[in-house]
Amino acid sequence: MKWFLKLGSYLFHPLWMPFIGSFFYFYITPRYIDIYVIKAQLLAIGIVTMLIPIIYFFMLKNMGLAQSIFLKNIKERRLPLLFFVILLLLLMNVIINRIDVPELYYFFGGILIASFTNFLLALLKIKVSLHMVGVSGLAMFIIALSIHYNINLLAIISALVIINGWVASSRLYAKAHTVVEVILGIAIGFLPQLFLLKFWL
Repeated sequence: MKWFLKLGSYLFHPLWMPFIGSFFYFYITPRYIDIYVIKAQLLAIGIVTMLIPIIYFFMLKNMGLAQSIFLKNIKERRLPLLFFVILLLLLMNVIINRIDVPELYYFFGGILIASFTNFLLALLKIKVSLHMVGVSGLAMFIIALSIHYNINLLAIISALVIINGWVASSRLYAKAHTVVEVILGIAIGFLPQLFLLKFWL
């Protein structure tokens, strides 16, 4: 059971969630988008939201400003979160077109709000479960897509609910967060996606 709980923290690290949400969007949407455009967008999203942050983390680690990719210390979170906010702004202004893919644009808008909120909380020395921010935001986005396109995604949504429970249990078991920090993470991930629905749903 111990290894299974630990696995949840690695499989559903918050860095993977933007790419997973983007992949699901292109897989689910009935809107015609050229396959080469999809591949190019996914590649760009993967580079901006995963590869560059990972390289940045190793730079911080070599400089002694970060110890773990899980950013356990609140002080360690400030620079990576600020850097990620800048990357998201770049992504939303250069790569993702609000007219062509509004659902995806506002998905990243929700991630931007959540990331900036986490940055402000880190400045205030308030710790939040970034894992829960990621998986709860993803779950809300998939639920919204199901409603928007009138597609039965019950199996995927059910799996995401289970994953949310798995990740929450993983973070609590590892004593990385308190119950309050986990609940805060769920709210910060879920609510921005819910709020932005009025712009595209």
